[in-house]
Amino acid sequence: MQAAVLEGAAAAGAKLIAMENLYMYGSTDGRPITEDLPHAPNTRKGRVRAMMSQELMEAHTSGRVRVAIGRASDFFGPRVLASAAGEQVFGRAVEGKSAQIAGDPDQPHTYTYAPDIGKGLVILGEREEALGQAWHLPNPETVTTREFVEMIFEEVGKPARIQVAPKILLRAIGLFNPGIRETIEMLYEFEEPFVVDDSRFEREFGEHATPLGEAIQRTVRGYREERPAGT
Repeated sequence: MQAAVLEGAAAAGAKLIAMENLYMYGSTDGRPITEDLPHAPNTRKGRVRAMMSQELMEAHTSGRVRVAIGRASDFFGPRVLASAAGEQVFGRAVEGKSAQIAGDPDQPHTYTYAPDIGKGLVILGEREEALGQAWHLPNPETVTTREFVEMIFEEVGKPARIQVAPKILLRAIGLFNPGIRETIEMLYEFEEPFVVDDSRFEREFGEHATPLGEAIQRTVRGYREERPAGT
């Protein structure tokens, strides 16, 4: 798919602003994640992501396509369902059920607000100095996953309830559920500090991150609006 997109952008003489995740960095042993970290993937998906990122930069360096890359952490927001901070967290909290998470809830973890991703990508597309580089898109302040979930339940107006799925249980479920099986190799992101540093973007383009409390408020409101009355 990426190869086809590159071909299309080259044929049209268009810029390509690509969004990526952070898999290519691999485990950073708790160090803040900055754009200058080496690509050291420790998973299959991480190796694929590193290869795709390299292909994008090579297309830019060769003059074939003008490229900039924006990278984001686990994202959340209205209508964001398939995410570590999606339906299983916000949706269940809005319904008064326990939020379901994996890993260590007391590790700091950066969550990215989806509308800020879109805004950040637009900025990269508008600024010539962004080209030929990878940028960490704006993030709200980092808290632990437990604190993140507690803030959601506070906004919902219910006591916080968290269910943590043990890795052994996820492995067992993964034998029958391909979606769960695909997430297991990425659990390291939730078992150690996973703090994304977006200060380079902020220095170059200004502060554009929505404060965490405001982002959670908007997301809860969005989830409530999507649900029929009485559910």
